[in-house]
Amino acid sequence: MSELAQVKNKPHKNKKYLLVRHGQMKSLSLFEHHLGEVPKVPTRVVVKTDKGLELGYLVGQLTAYKSGHFKLSPDQVKQYYQDSEIDVDCEPVGDFVRYATADDINEERHLRQIVKDEIETCERFIDELELNMKIIDAEHILGGERIIFYFRAEGRVDFRELVKKLAHEYQTRIEMRQIGSRDEAKILGDVESCGQQCCCQRFLKALKPVNMRMAKMQKATLDPSKISGYCGRLKCCLRYEDENYTQLRKRLPKKNTPVKTEKGVGRVIDSQILTQLVMVEYENGDREAIGIEDVKIVKKPQKPRKGNDNRPHQRKPENQEASKGNGDKKTNGDSRQ
Repeated sequence: MSELAQVKNKPHKNKKYLLVRHGQMKSLSLFEHHLGEVPKVPTRVVVKTDKGLELGYLVGQLTAYKSGHFKLSPDQVKQYYQDSEIDVDCEPVGDFVRYATADDINEERHLRQIVKDEIETCERFIDELELNMKIIDAEHILGGERIIFYFRAEGRVDFRELVKKLAHEYQTRIEMRQIGSRDEAKILGDVESCGQQCCCQRFLKALKPVNMRMAKMQKATLDPSKISGYCGRLKCCLRYEDENYTQLRKRLPKKNTPVKTEKGVGRVIDSQILTQLVMVEYENGDREAIGIEDVKIVKKPQKPRKGNDNRPHQRKPENQEASKGNGDKKTNGDSRQ
């Protein structure tokens, strides 16, 4: 009987879960287990997913487990990872099989080496079939059950013939996955300009959209080389402080707003979001940077409307006009007599 079957057959009332980072895309998922304790040191584990056996890294050994149980409830996990800009599925996606052994680590190294040859073979078949696609990387599932190729392409590609050739070449199941520029950086990325490993590699699972509004609000310069990441698109970290910047910006008066300070009345010509300072220009041309707490907005007096004599408009009653009209008709009638 296999180790996975033995684990499944053990009766347990309370289910236990491990949080594991696994796969080429560094996915975070929960896996059911039946261990008494969870080690307090970084640990490699073998898990069973819908793709097959995979090697992963146990996450949160020091804070997330007690007596083998994952301490956080599903709602707490969702809230924690939502606040951290990490998308995680709180439903278990598979089972824990065993702690990784030396043989598992060696097999992983061996598979990484043969993946290079598999990519070269795939690229050769692509040239023969004249397909408009570029292979980014490949992932050989532990045990050789499946090979997953990640590729880039401008549009949809008919790769059915390519899959047939690869399946005949390696006698295993072949899977092709089309990815975008951000996913490419997630696979191939290295160290970013901040000196840290790319966020998409280190902890981000779902790459949420980033727009130019975030960059304009947070950066003094919009130089593409400074606001673009490894993927060539806007950096994912621009999302991290967007909510704080938005709240701080709401506290600042807009440009040309009349304000009053200890020195007199002036107008706002500039502002700093993080420092919460506004640059005020007075009527005599002097300028001063003042904290938002020391500035009071002056309301502009409303200009009266043209022709407004401050009296309510009196409308003639319709019955008066009607009676006048009726009188005219009566007079005309009398003159005809």
